[in-house]
Amino acid sequence: MRDLKAVVRTIPDYPKPGIMFRDITTLLGDARSFRRAVDELVHPYAGGKADKVAGIEARGFILGGAVAHQLSAGFVPIRKKGKLPHTTVRVSYLLEYGEDEVEMHADALVEGERVILVDDLIATGGTAGAAVKLLRQLGAEIVAACFVIDLPELGGADKLRADGVEVRTLISFEGH
Repeated sequence: MRDLKAVVRTIPDYPKPGIMFRDITTLLGDARSFRRAVDELVHPYAGGKADKVAGIEARGFILGGAVAHQLSAGFVPIRKKGKLPHTTVRVSYLLEYGEDEVEMHADALVEGERVILVDDLIATGGTAGAAVKLLRQLGAEIVAACFVIDLPELGGADKLRADGVEVRTLISFEGH
């Protein structure tokens, strides 16, 4: 079995100096690694533990779609403001230098549905925390939030856990 960490490309100083960008496109492009990552994300939740999988734009769509397929669950896209064509609900959240918003279709969930949130990476937890808030606003029961990569020094996974969300990550990298 190939080590998932070994197939993640690191790009120094992107998008700004001092940042070590963890790029999963190399993992997605390697069939065995992609399959392994999806299998490891799915395994604890097999057997009907989720009604829907919500994926955060954009790499969360790729991973979340694959996880939803494996779990025989529906898929819910969570997108940046203004990208969805039907009636939406929206949550704003703080960024390092400002504010952003995520939204989803207002009819994407039925109250009480069990949802797994999926994205490629958890850093500060701002987007994932907003996605959890958005899902709960529509009455979802959050089963877990799953990520391929955790950057533990930035504290996002701990913030989600403090908010009562089970967090599952496959690999972690120190630093930013």
